[in-house]
Amino acid sequence: MSKKVLVTLDIPEKGLQMLHNAGFELTVGDSASPFSYEELLKLTRDFEYIIPSSKDKIDRNFLENNRQLKVISTFSAGFDHIDIQAANEFGIPVGHTPQAMNKATSDIAFGLMIAVSRNFFQLNKKIEAGNWGGFRPRADLGQELYGKTLGVFGLGAIGFEMARKCKAAYQMDIIYCNRSVNAKAEKELGAQKVNFEELLELSDAISVHSNLSEETKYIFNKSAFTQMKKTAIFVNTSRGKVHQETDLINALKEGQIWGAGLDVTDPEPMKPDNPLLQMPNVCVLPHIGSATVEARDEMSRLAAANLLQYLENGTMIHCVNPEVLS
Repeated sequence: MSKKVLVTLDIPEKGLQMLHNAGFELTVGDSASPFSYEELLKLTRDFEYIIPSSKDKIDRNFLENNRQLKVISTFSAGFDHIDIQAANEFGIPVGHTPQAMNKATSDIAFGLMIAVSRNFFQLNKKIEAGNWGGFRPRADLGQELYGKTLGVFGLGAIGFEMARKCKAAYQMDIIYCNRSVNAKAEKELGAQKVNFEELLELSDAISVHSNLSEETKYIFNKSAFTQMKKTAIFVNTSRGKVHQETDLINALKEGQIWGAGLDVTDPEPMKPDNPLLQMPNVCVLPHIGSATVEARDEMSRLAAANLLQYLENGTMIHCVNPEVLS
């Protein structure tokens, strides 16, 4: 058995140490200067095991040119950067790290919702510009969230944490759009499953937590924003391509929705002249949903554990395509 693992970025020490202790020789990429697609394509040919990040494109061409690959264990919860169908055809199990960032990412969604509702970013910019001003009863008004309706698009583990926070802090009613019923959310939070159109029409805030797929790509577009309340807040901490950015910009300019909080954009990184950065009703963060010591440590541990467990007994803690494990 090969004892070499390619780790494309310098992930936290916890997972690296697990691999070292298991006797593996590691090649670890420089996070400050990531491999290009072409560089990674060639470098991987010397490895049977790889731990990529969500920024690495592992497409059909990549896999066809690296038929020696036996395991992919990605340092991410999402897996839209990997061609899972091609991995299935080549019999390559793909591990990922869900659950590790449930609380951390839901904190970002919750924080963005509050920041947009009370204009945090805009008012901070006013202070920095020396425009604090005096007390004006009709100025700088936000909106309260108490008793309003949260719509969750993609009520998985992270969406559940977001809904739980909103229920506890603001007694918000929870509705959700999902492929399946979330019995736990319905029992514990009183959540109600609705269709997409109902989610748009009824929600005072919509928080997106879905995977990116052909079904969800650009689903929040001009038509969707038009159906939302003019007082609605749109929050996306999943993937930038779930919303159509030009349509979002126009919806905000035309007052079709109240505002937006984004931890993901399309493309990433966002260009500094992007109109969203100048809008008073928009809060943007640089994709930091999992950026806590605890979450990143757990992601590192899971990425290593998925690989090690597969090599030990043919199973994985979290496998995207378990059908290939047999």
